[in-house]
Amino acid sequence: MAHSKETIDIPISTTENATAPSSPSRYELLSMVKKQSEFLRDNDLQDSTSSGSNAMDSRFWHEMLDLYFVRGNVSKGQEEDDLLFFIRAKNMHGYGFNDHMEDVAPFFVRRWAPSLEKLIGANMSEVDWARSFYLNLIAHTSFSVTVAICSIQALRKHQNGESSLSPVYKVIKTVFASPSRVNFHLDHKKAAETLPAYPNICFSVDDFDDTFDAVVLSEEDHCYCVVLNAHDGAAFPSETEYKGSDMTVCDTPSNTVT
Repeated sequence: MAHSKETIDIPISTTENATAPSSPSRYELLSMVKKQSEFLRDNDLQDSTSSGSNAMDSRFWHEMLDLYFVRGNVSKGQEEDDLLFFIRAKNMHGYGFNDHMEDVAPFFVRRWAPSLEKLIGANMSEVDWARSFYLNLIAHTSFSVTVAICSIQALRKHQNGESSLSPVYKVIKTVFASPSRVNFHLDHKKAAETLPAYPNICFSVDDFDDTFDAVVLSEEDHCYCVVLNAHDGAAFPSETEYKGSDMTVCDTPSNTVT
């Protein structure tokens, strides 16, 4: 059965010196993103990939990225990382995520500027705006990783509700999300090289050797447990925005991935 395309109106200020009531807060923008994503998920494939729907979706995500990471960064005083990521559209230059093309990266990076036009120029149609929005949402969110040594027997008891879980040893470290990965070549003149990893996201750890030097398994009953936690940054609007709105974006203040 065909579905009618729902539109989400985004209030946008037309002046450079926009006041707070003229533009939606980040909390409100995330609510719009959640609503749009749920709508696309609930629609059948044929309807959601029509040319008209694609054009409307592209405009929506273009405006979302602009408000959230470009103009939104002005009001926050550029407190966040000033690097912005843009995913190339799959149909541009014959690029696809599985093409293994070494000369064309799946994304390009720009330093923040007060307008998208200054960042992208005339290449607006070459950007996959939905994927770019989500990549920047991840890249501008703060993460920590917990690496723990646990007893396998204790884990089983904990799963059965027999006891609480206390790791033998654990380390908590701040990590940084990136669509790139680093290859280390121990037997090569070029010790390391950075390569695109997208659509995979990698999390880099500063001072890796020193941080995890003591995280070594010494018993047969021991195993590693790793928890990745998102706790701050772009994916979590400020407390004042939560208080100023009745809308709900998340049920919990942080998101944990195990």
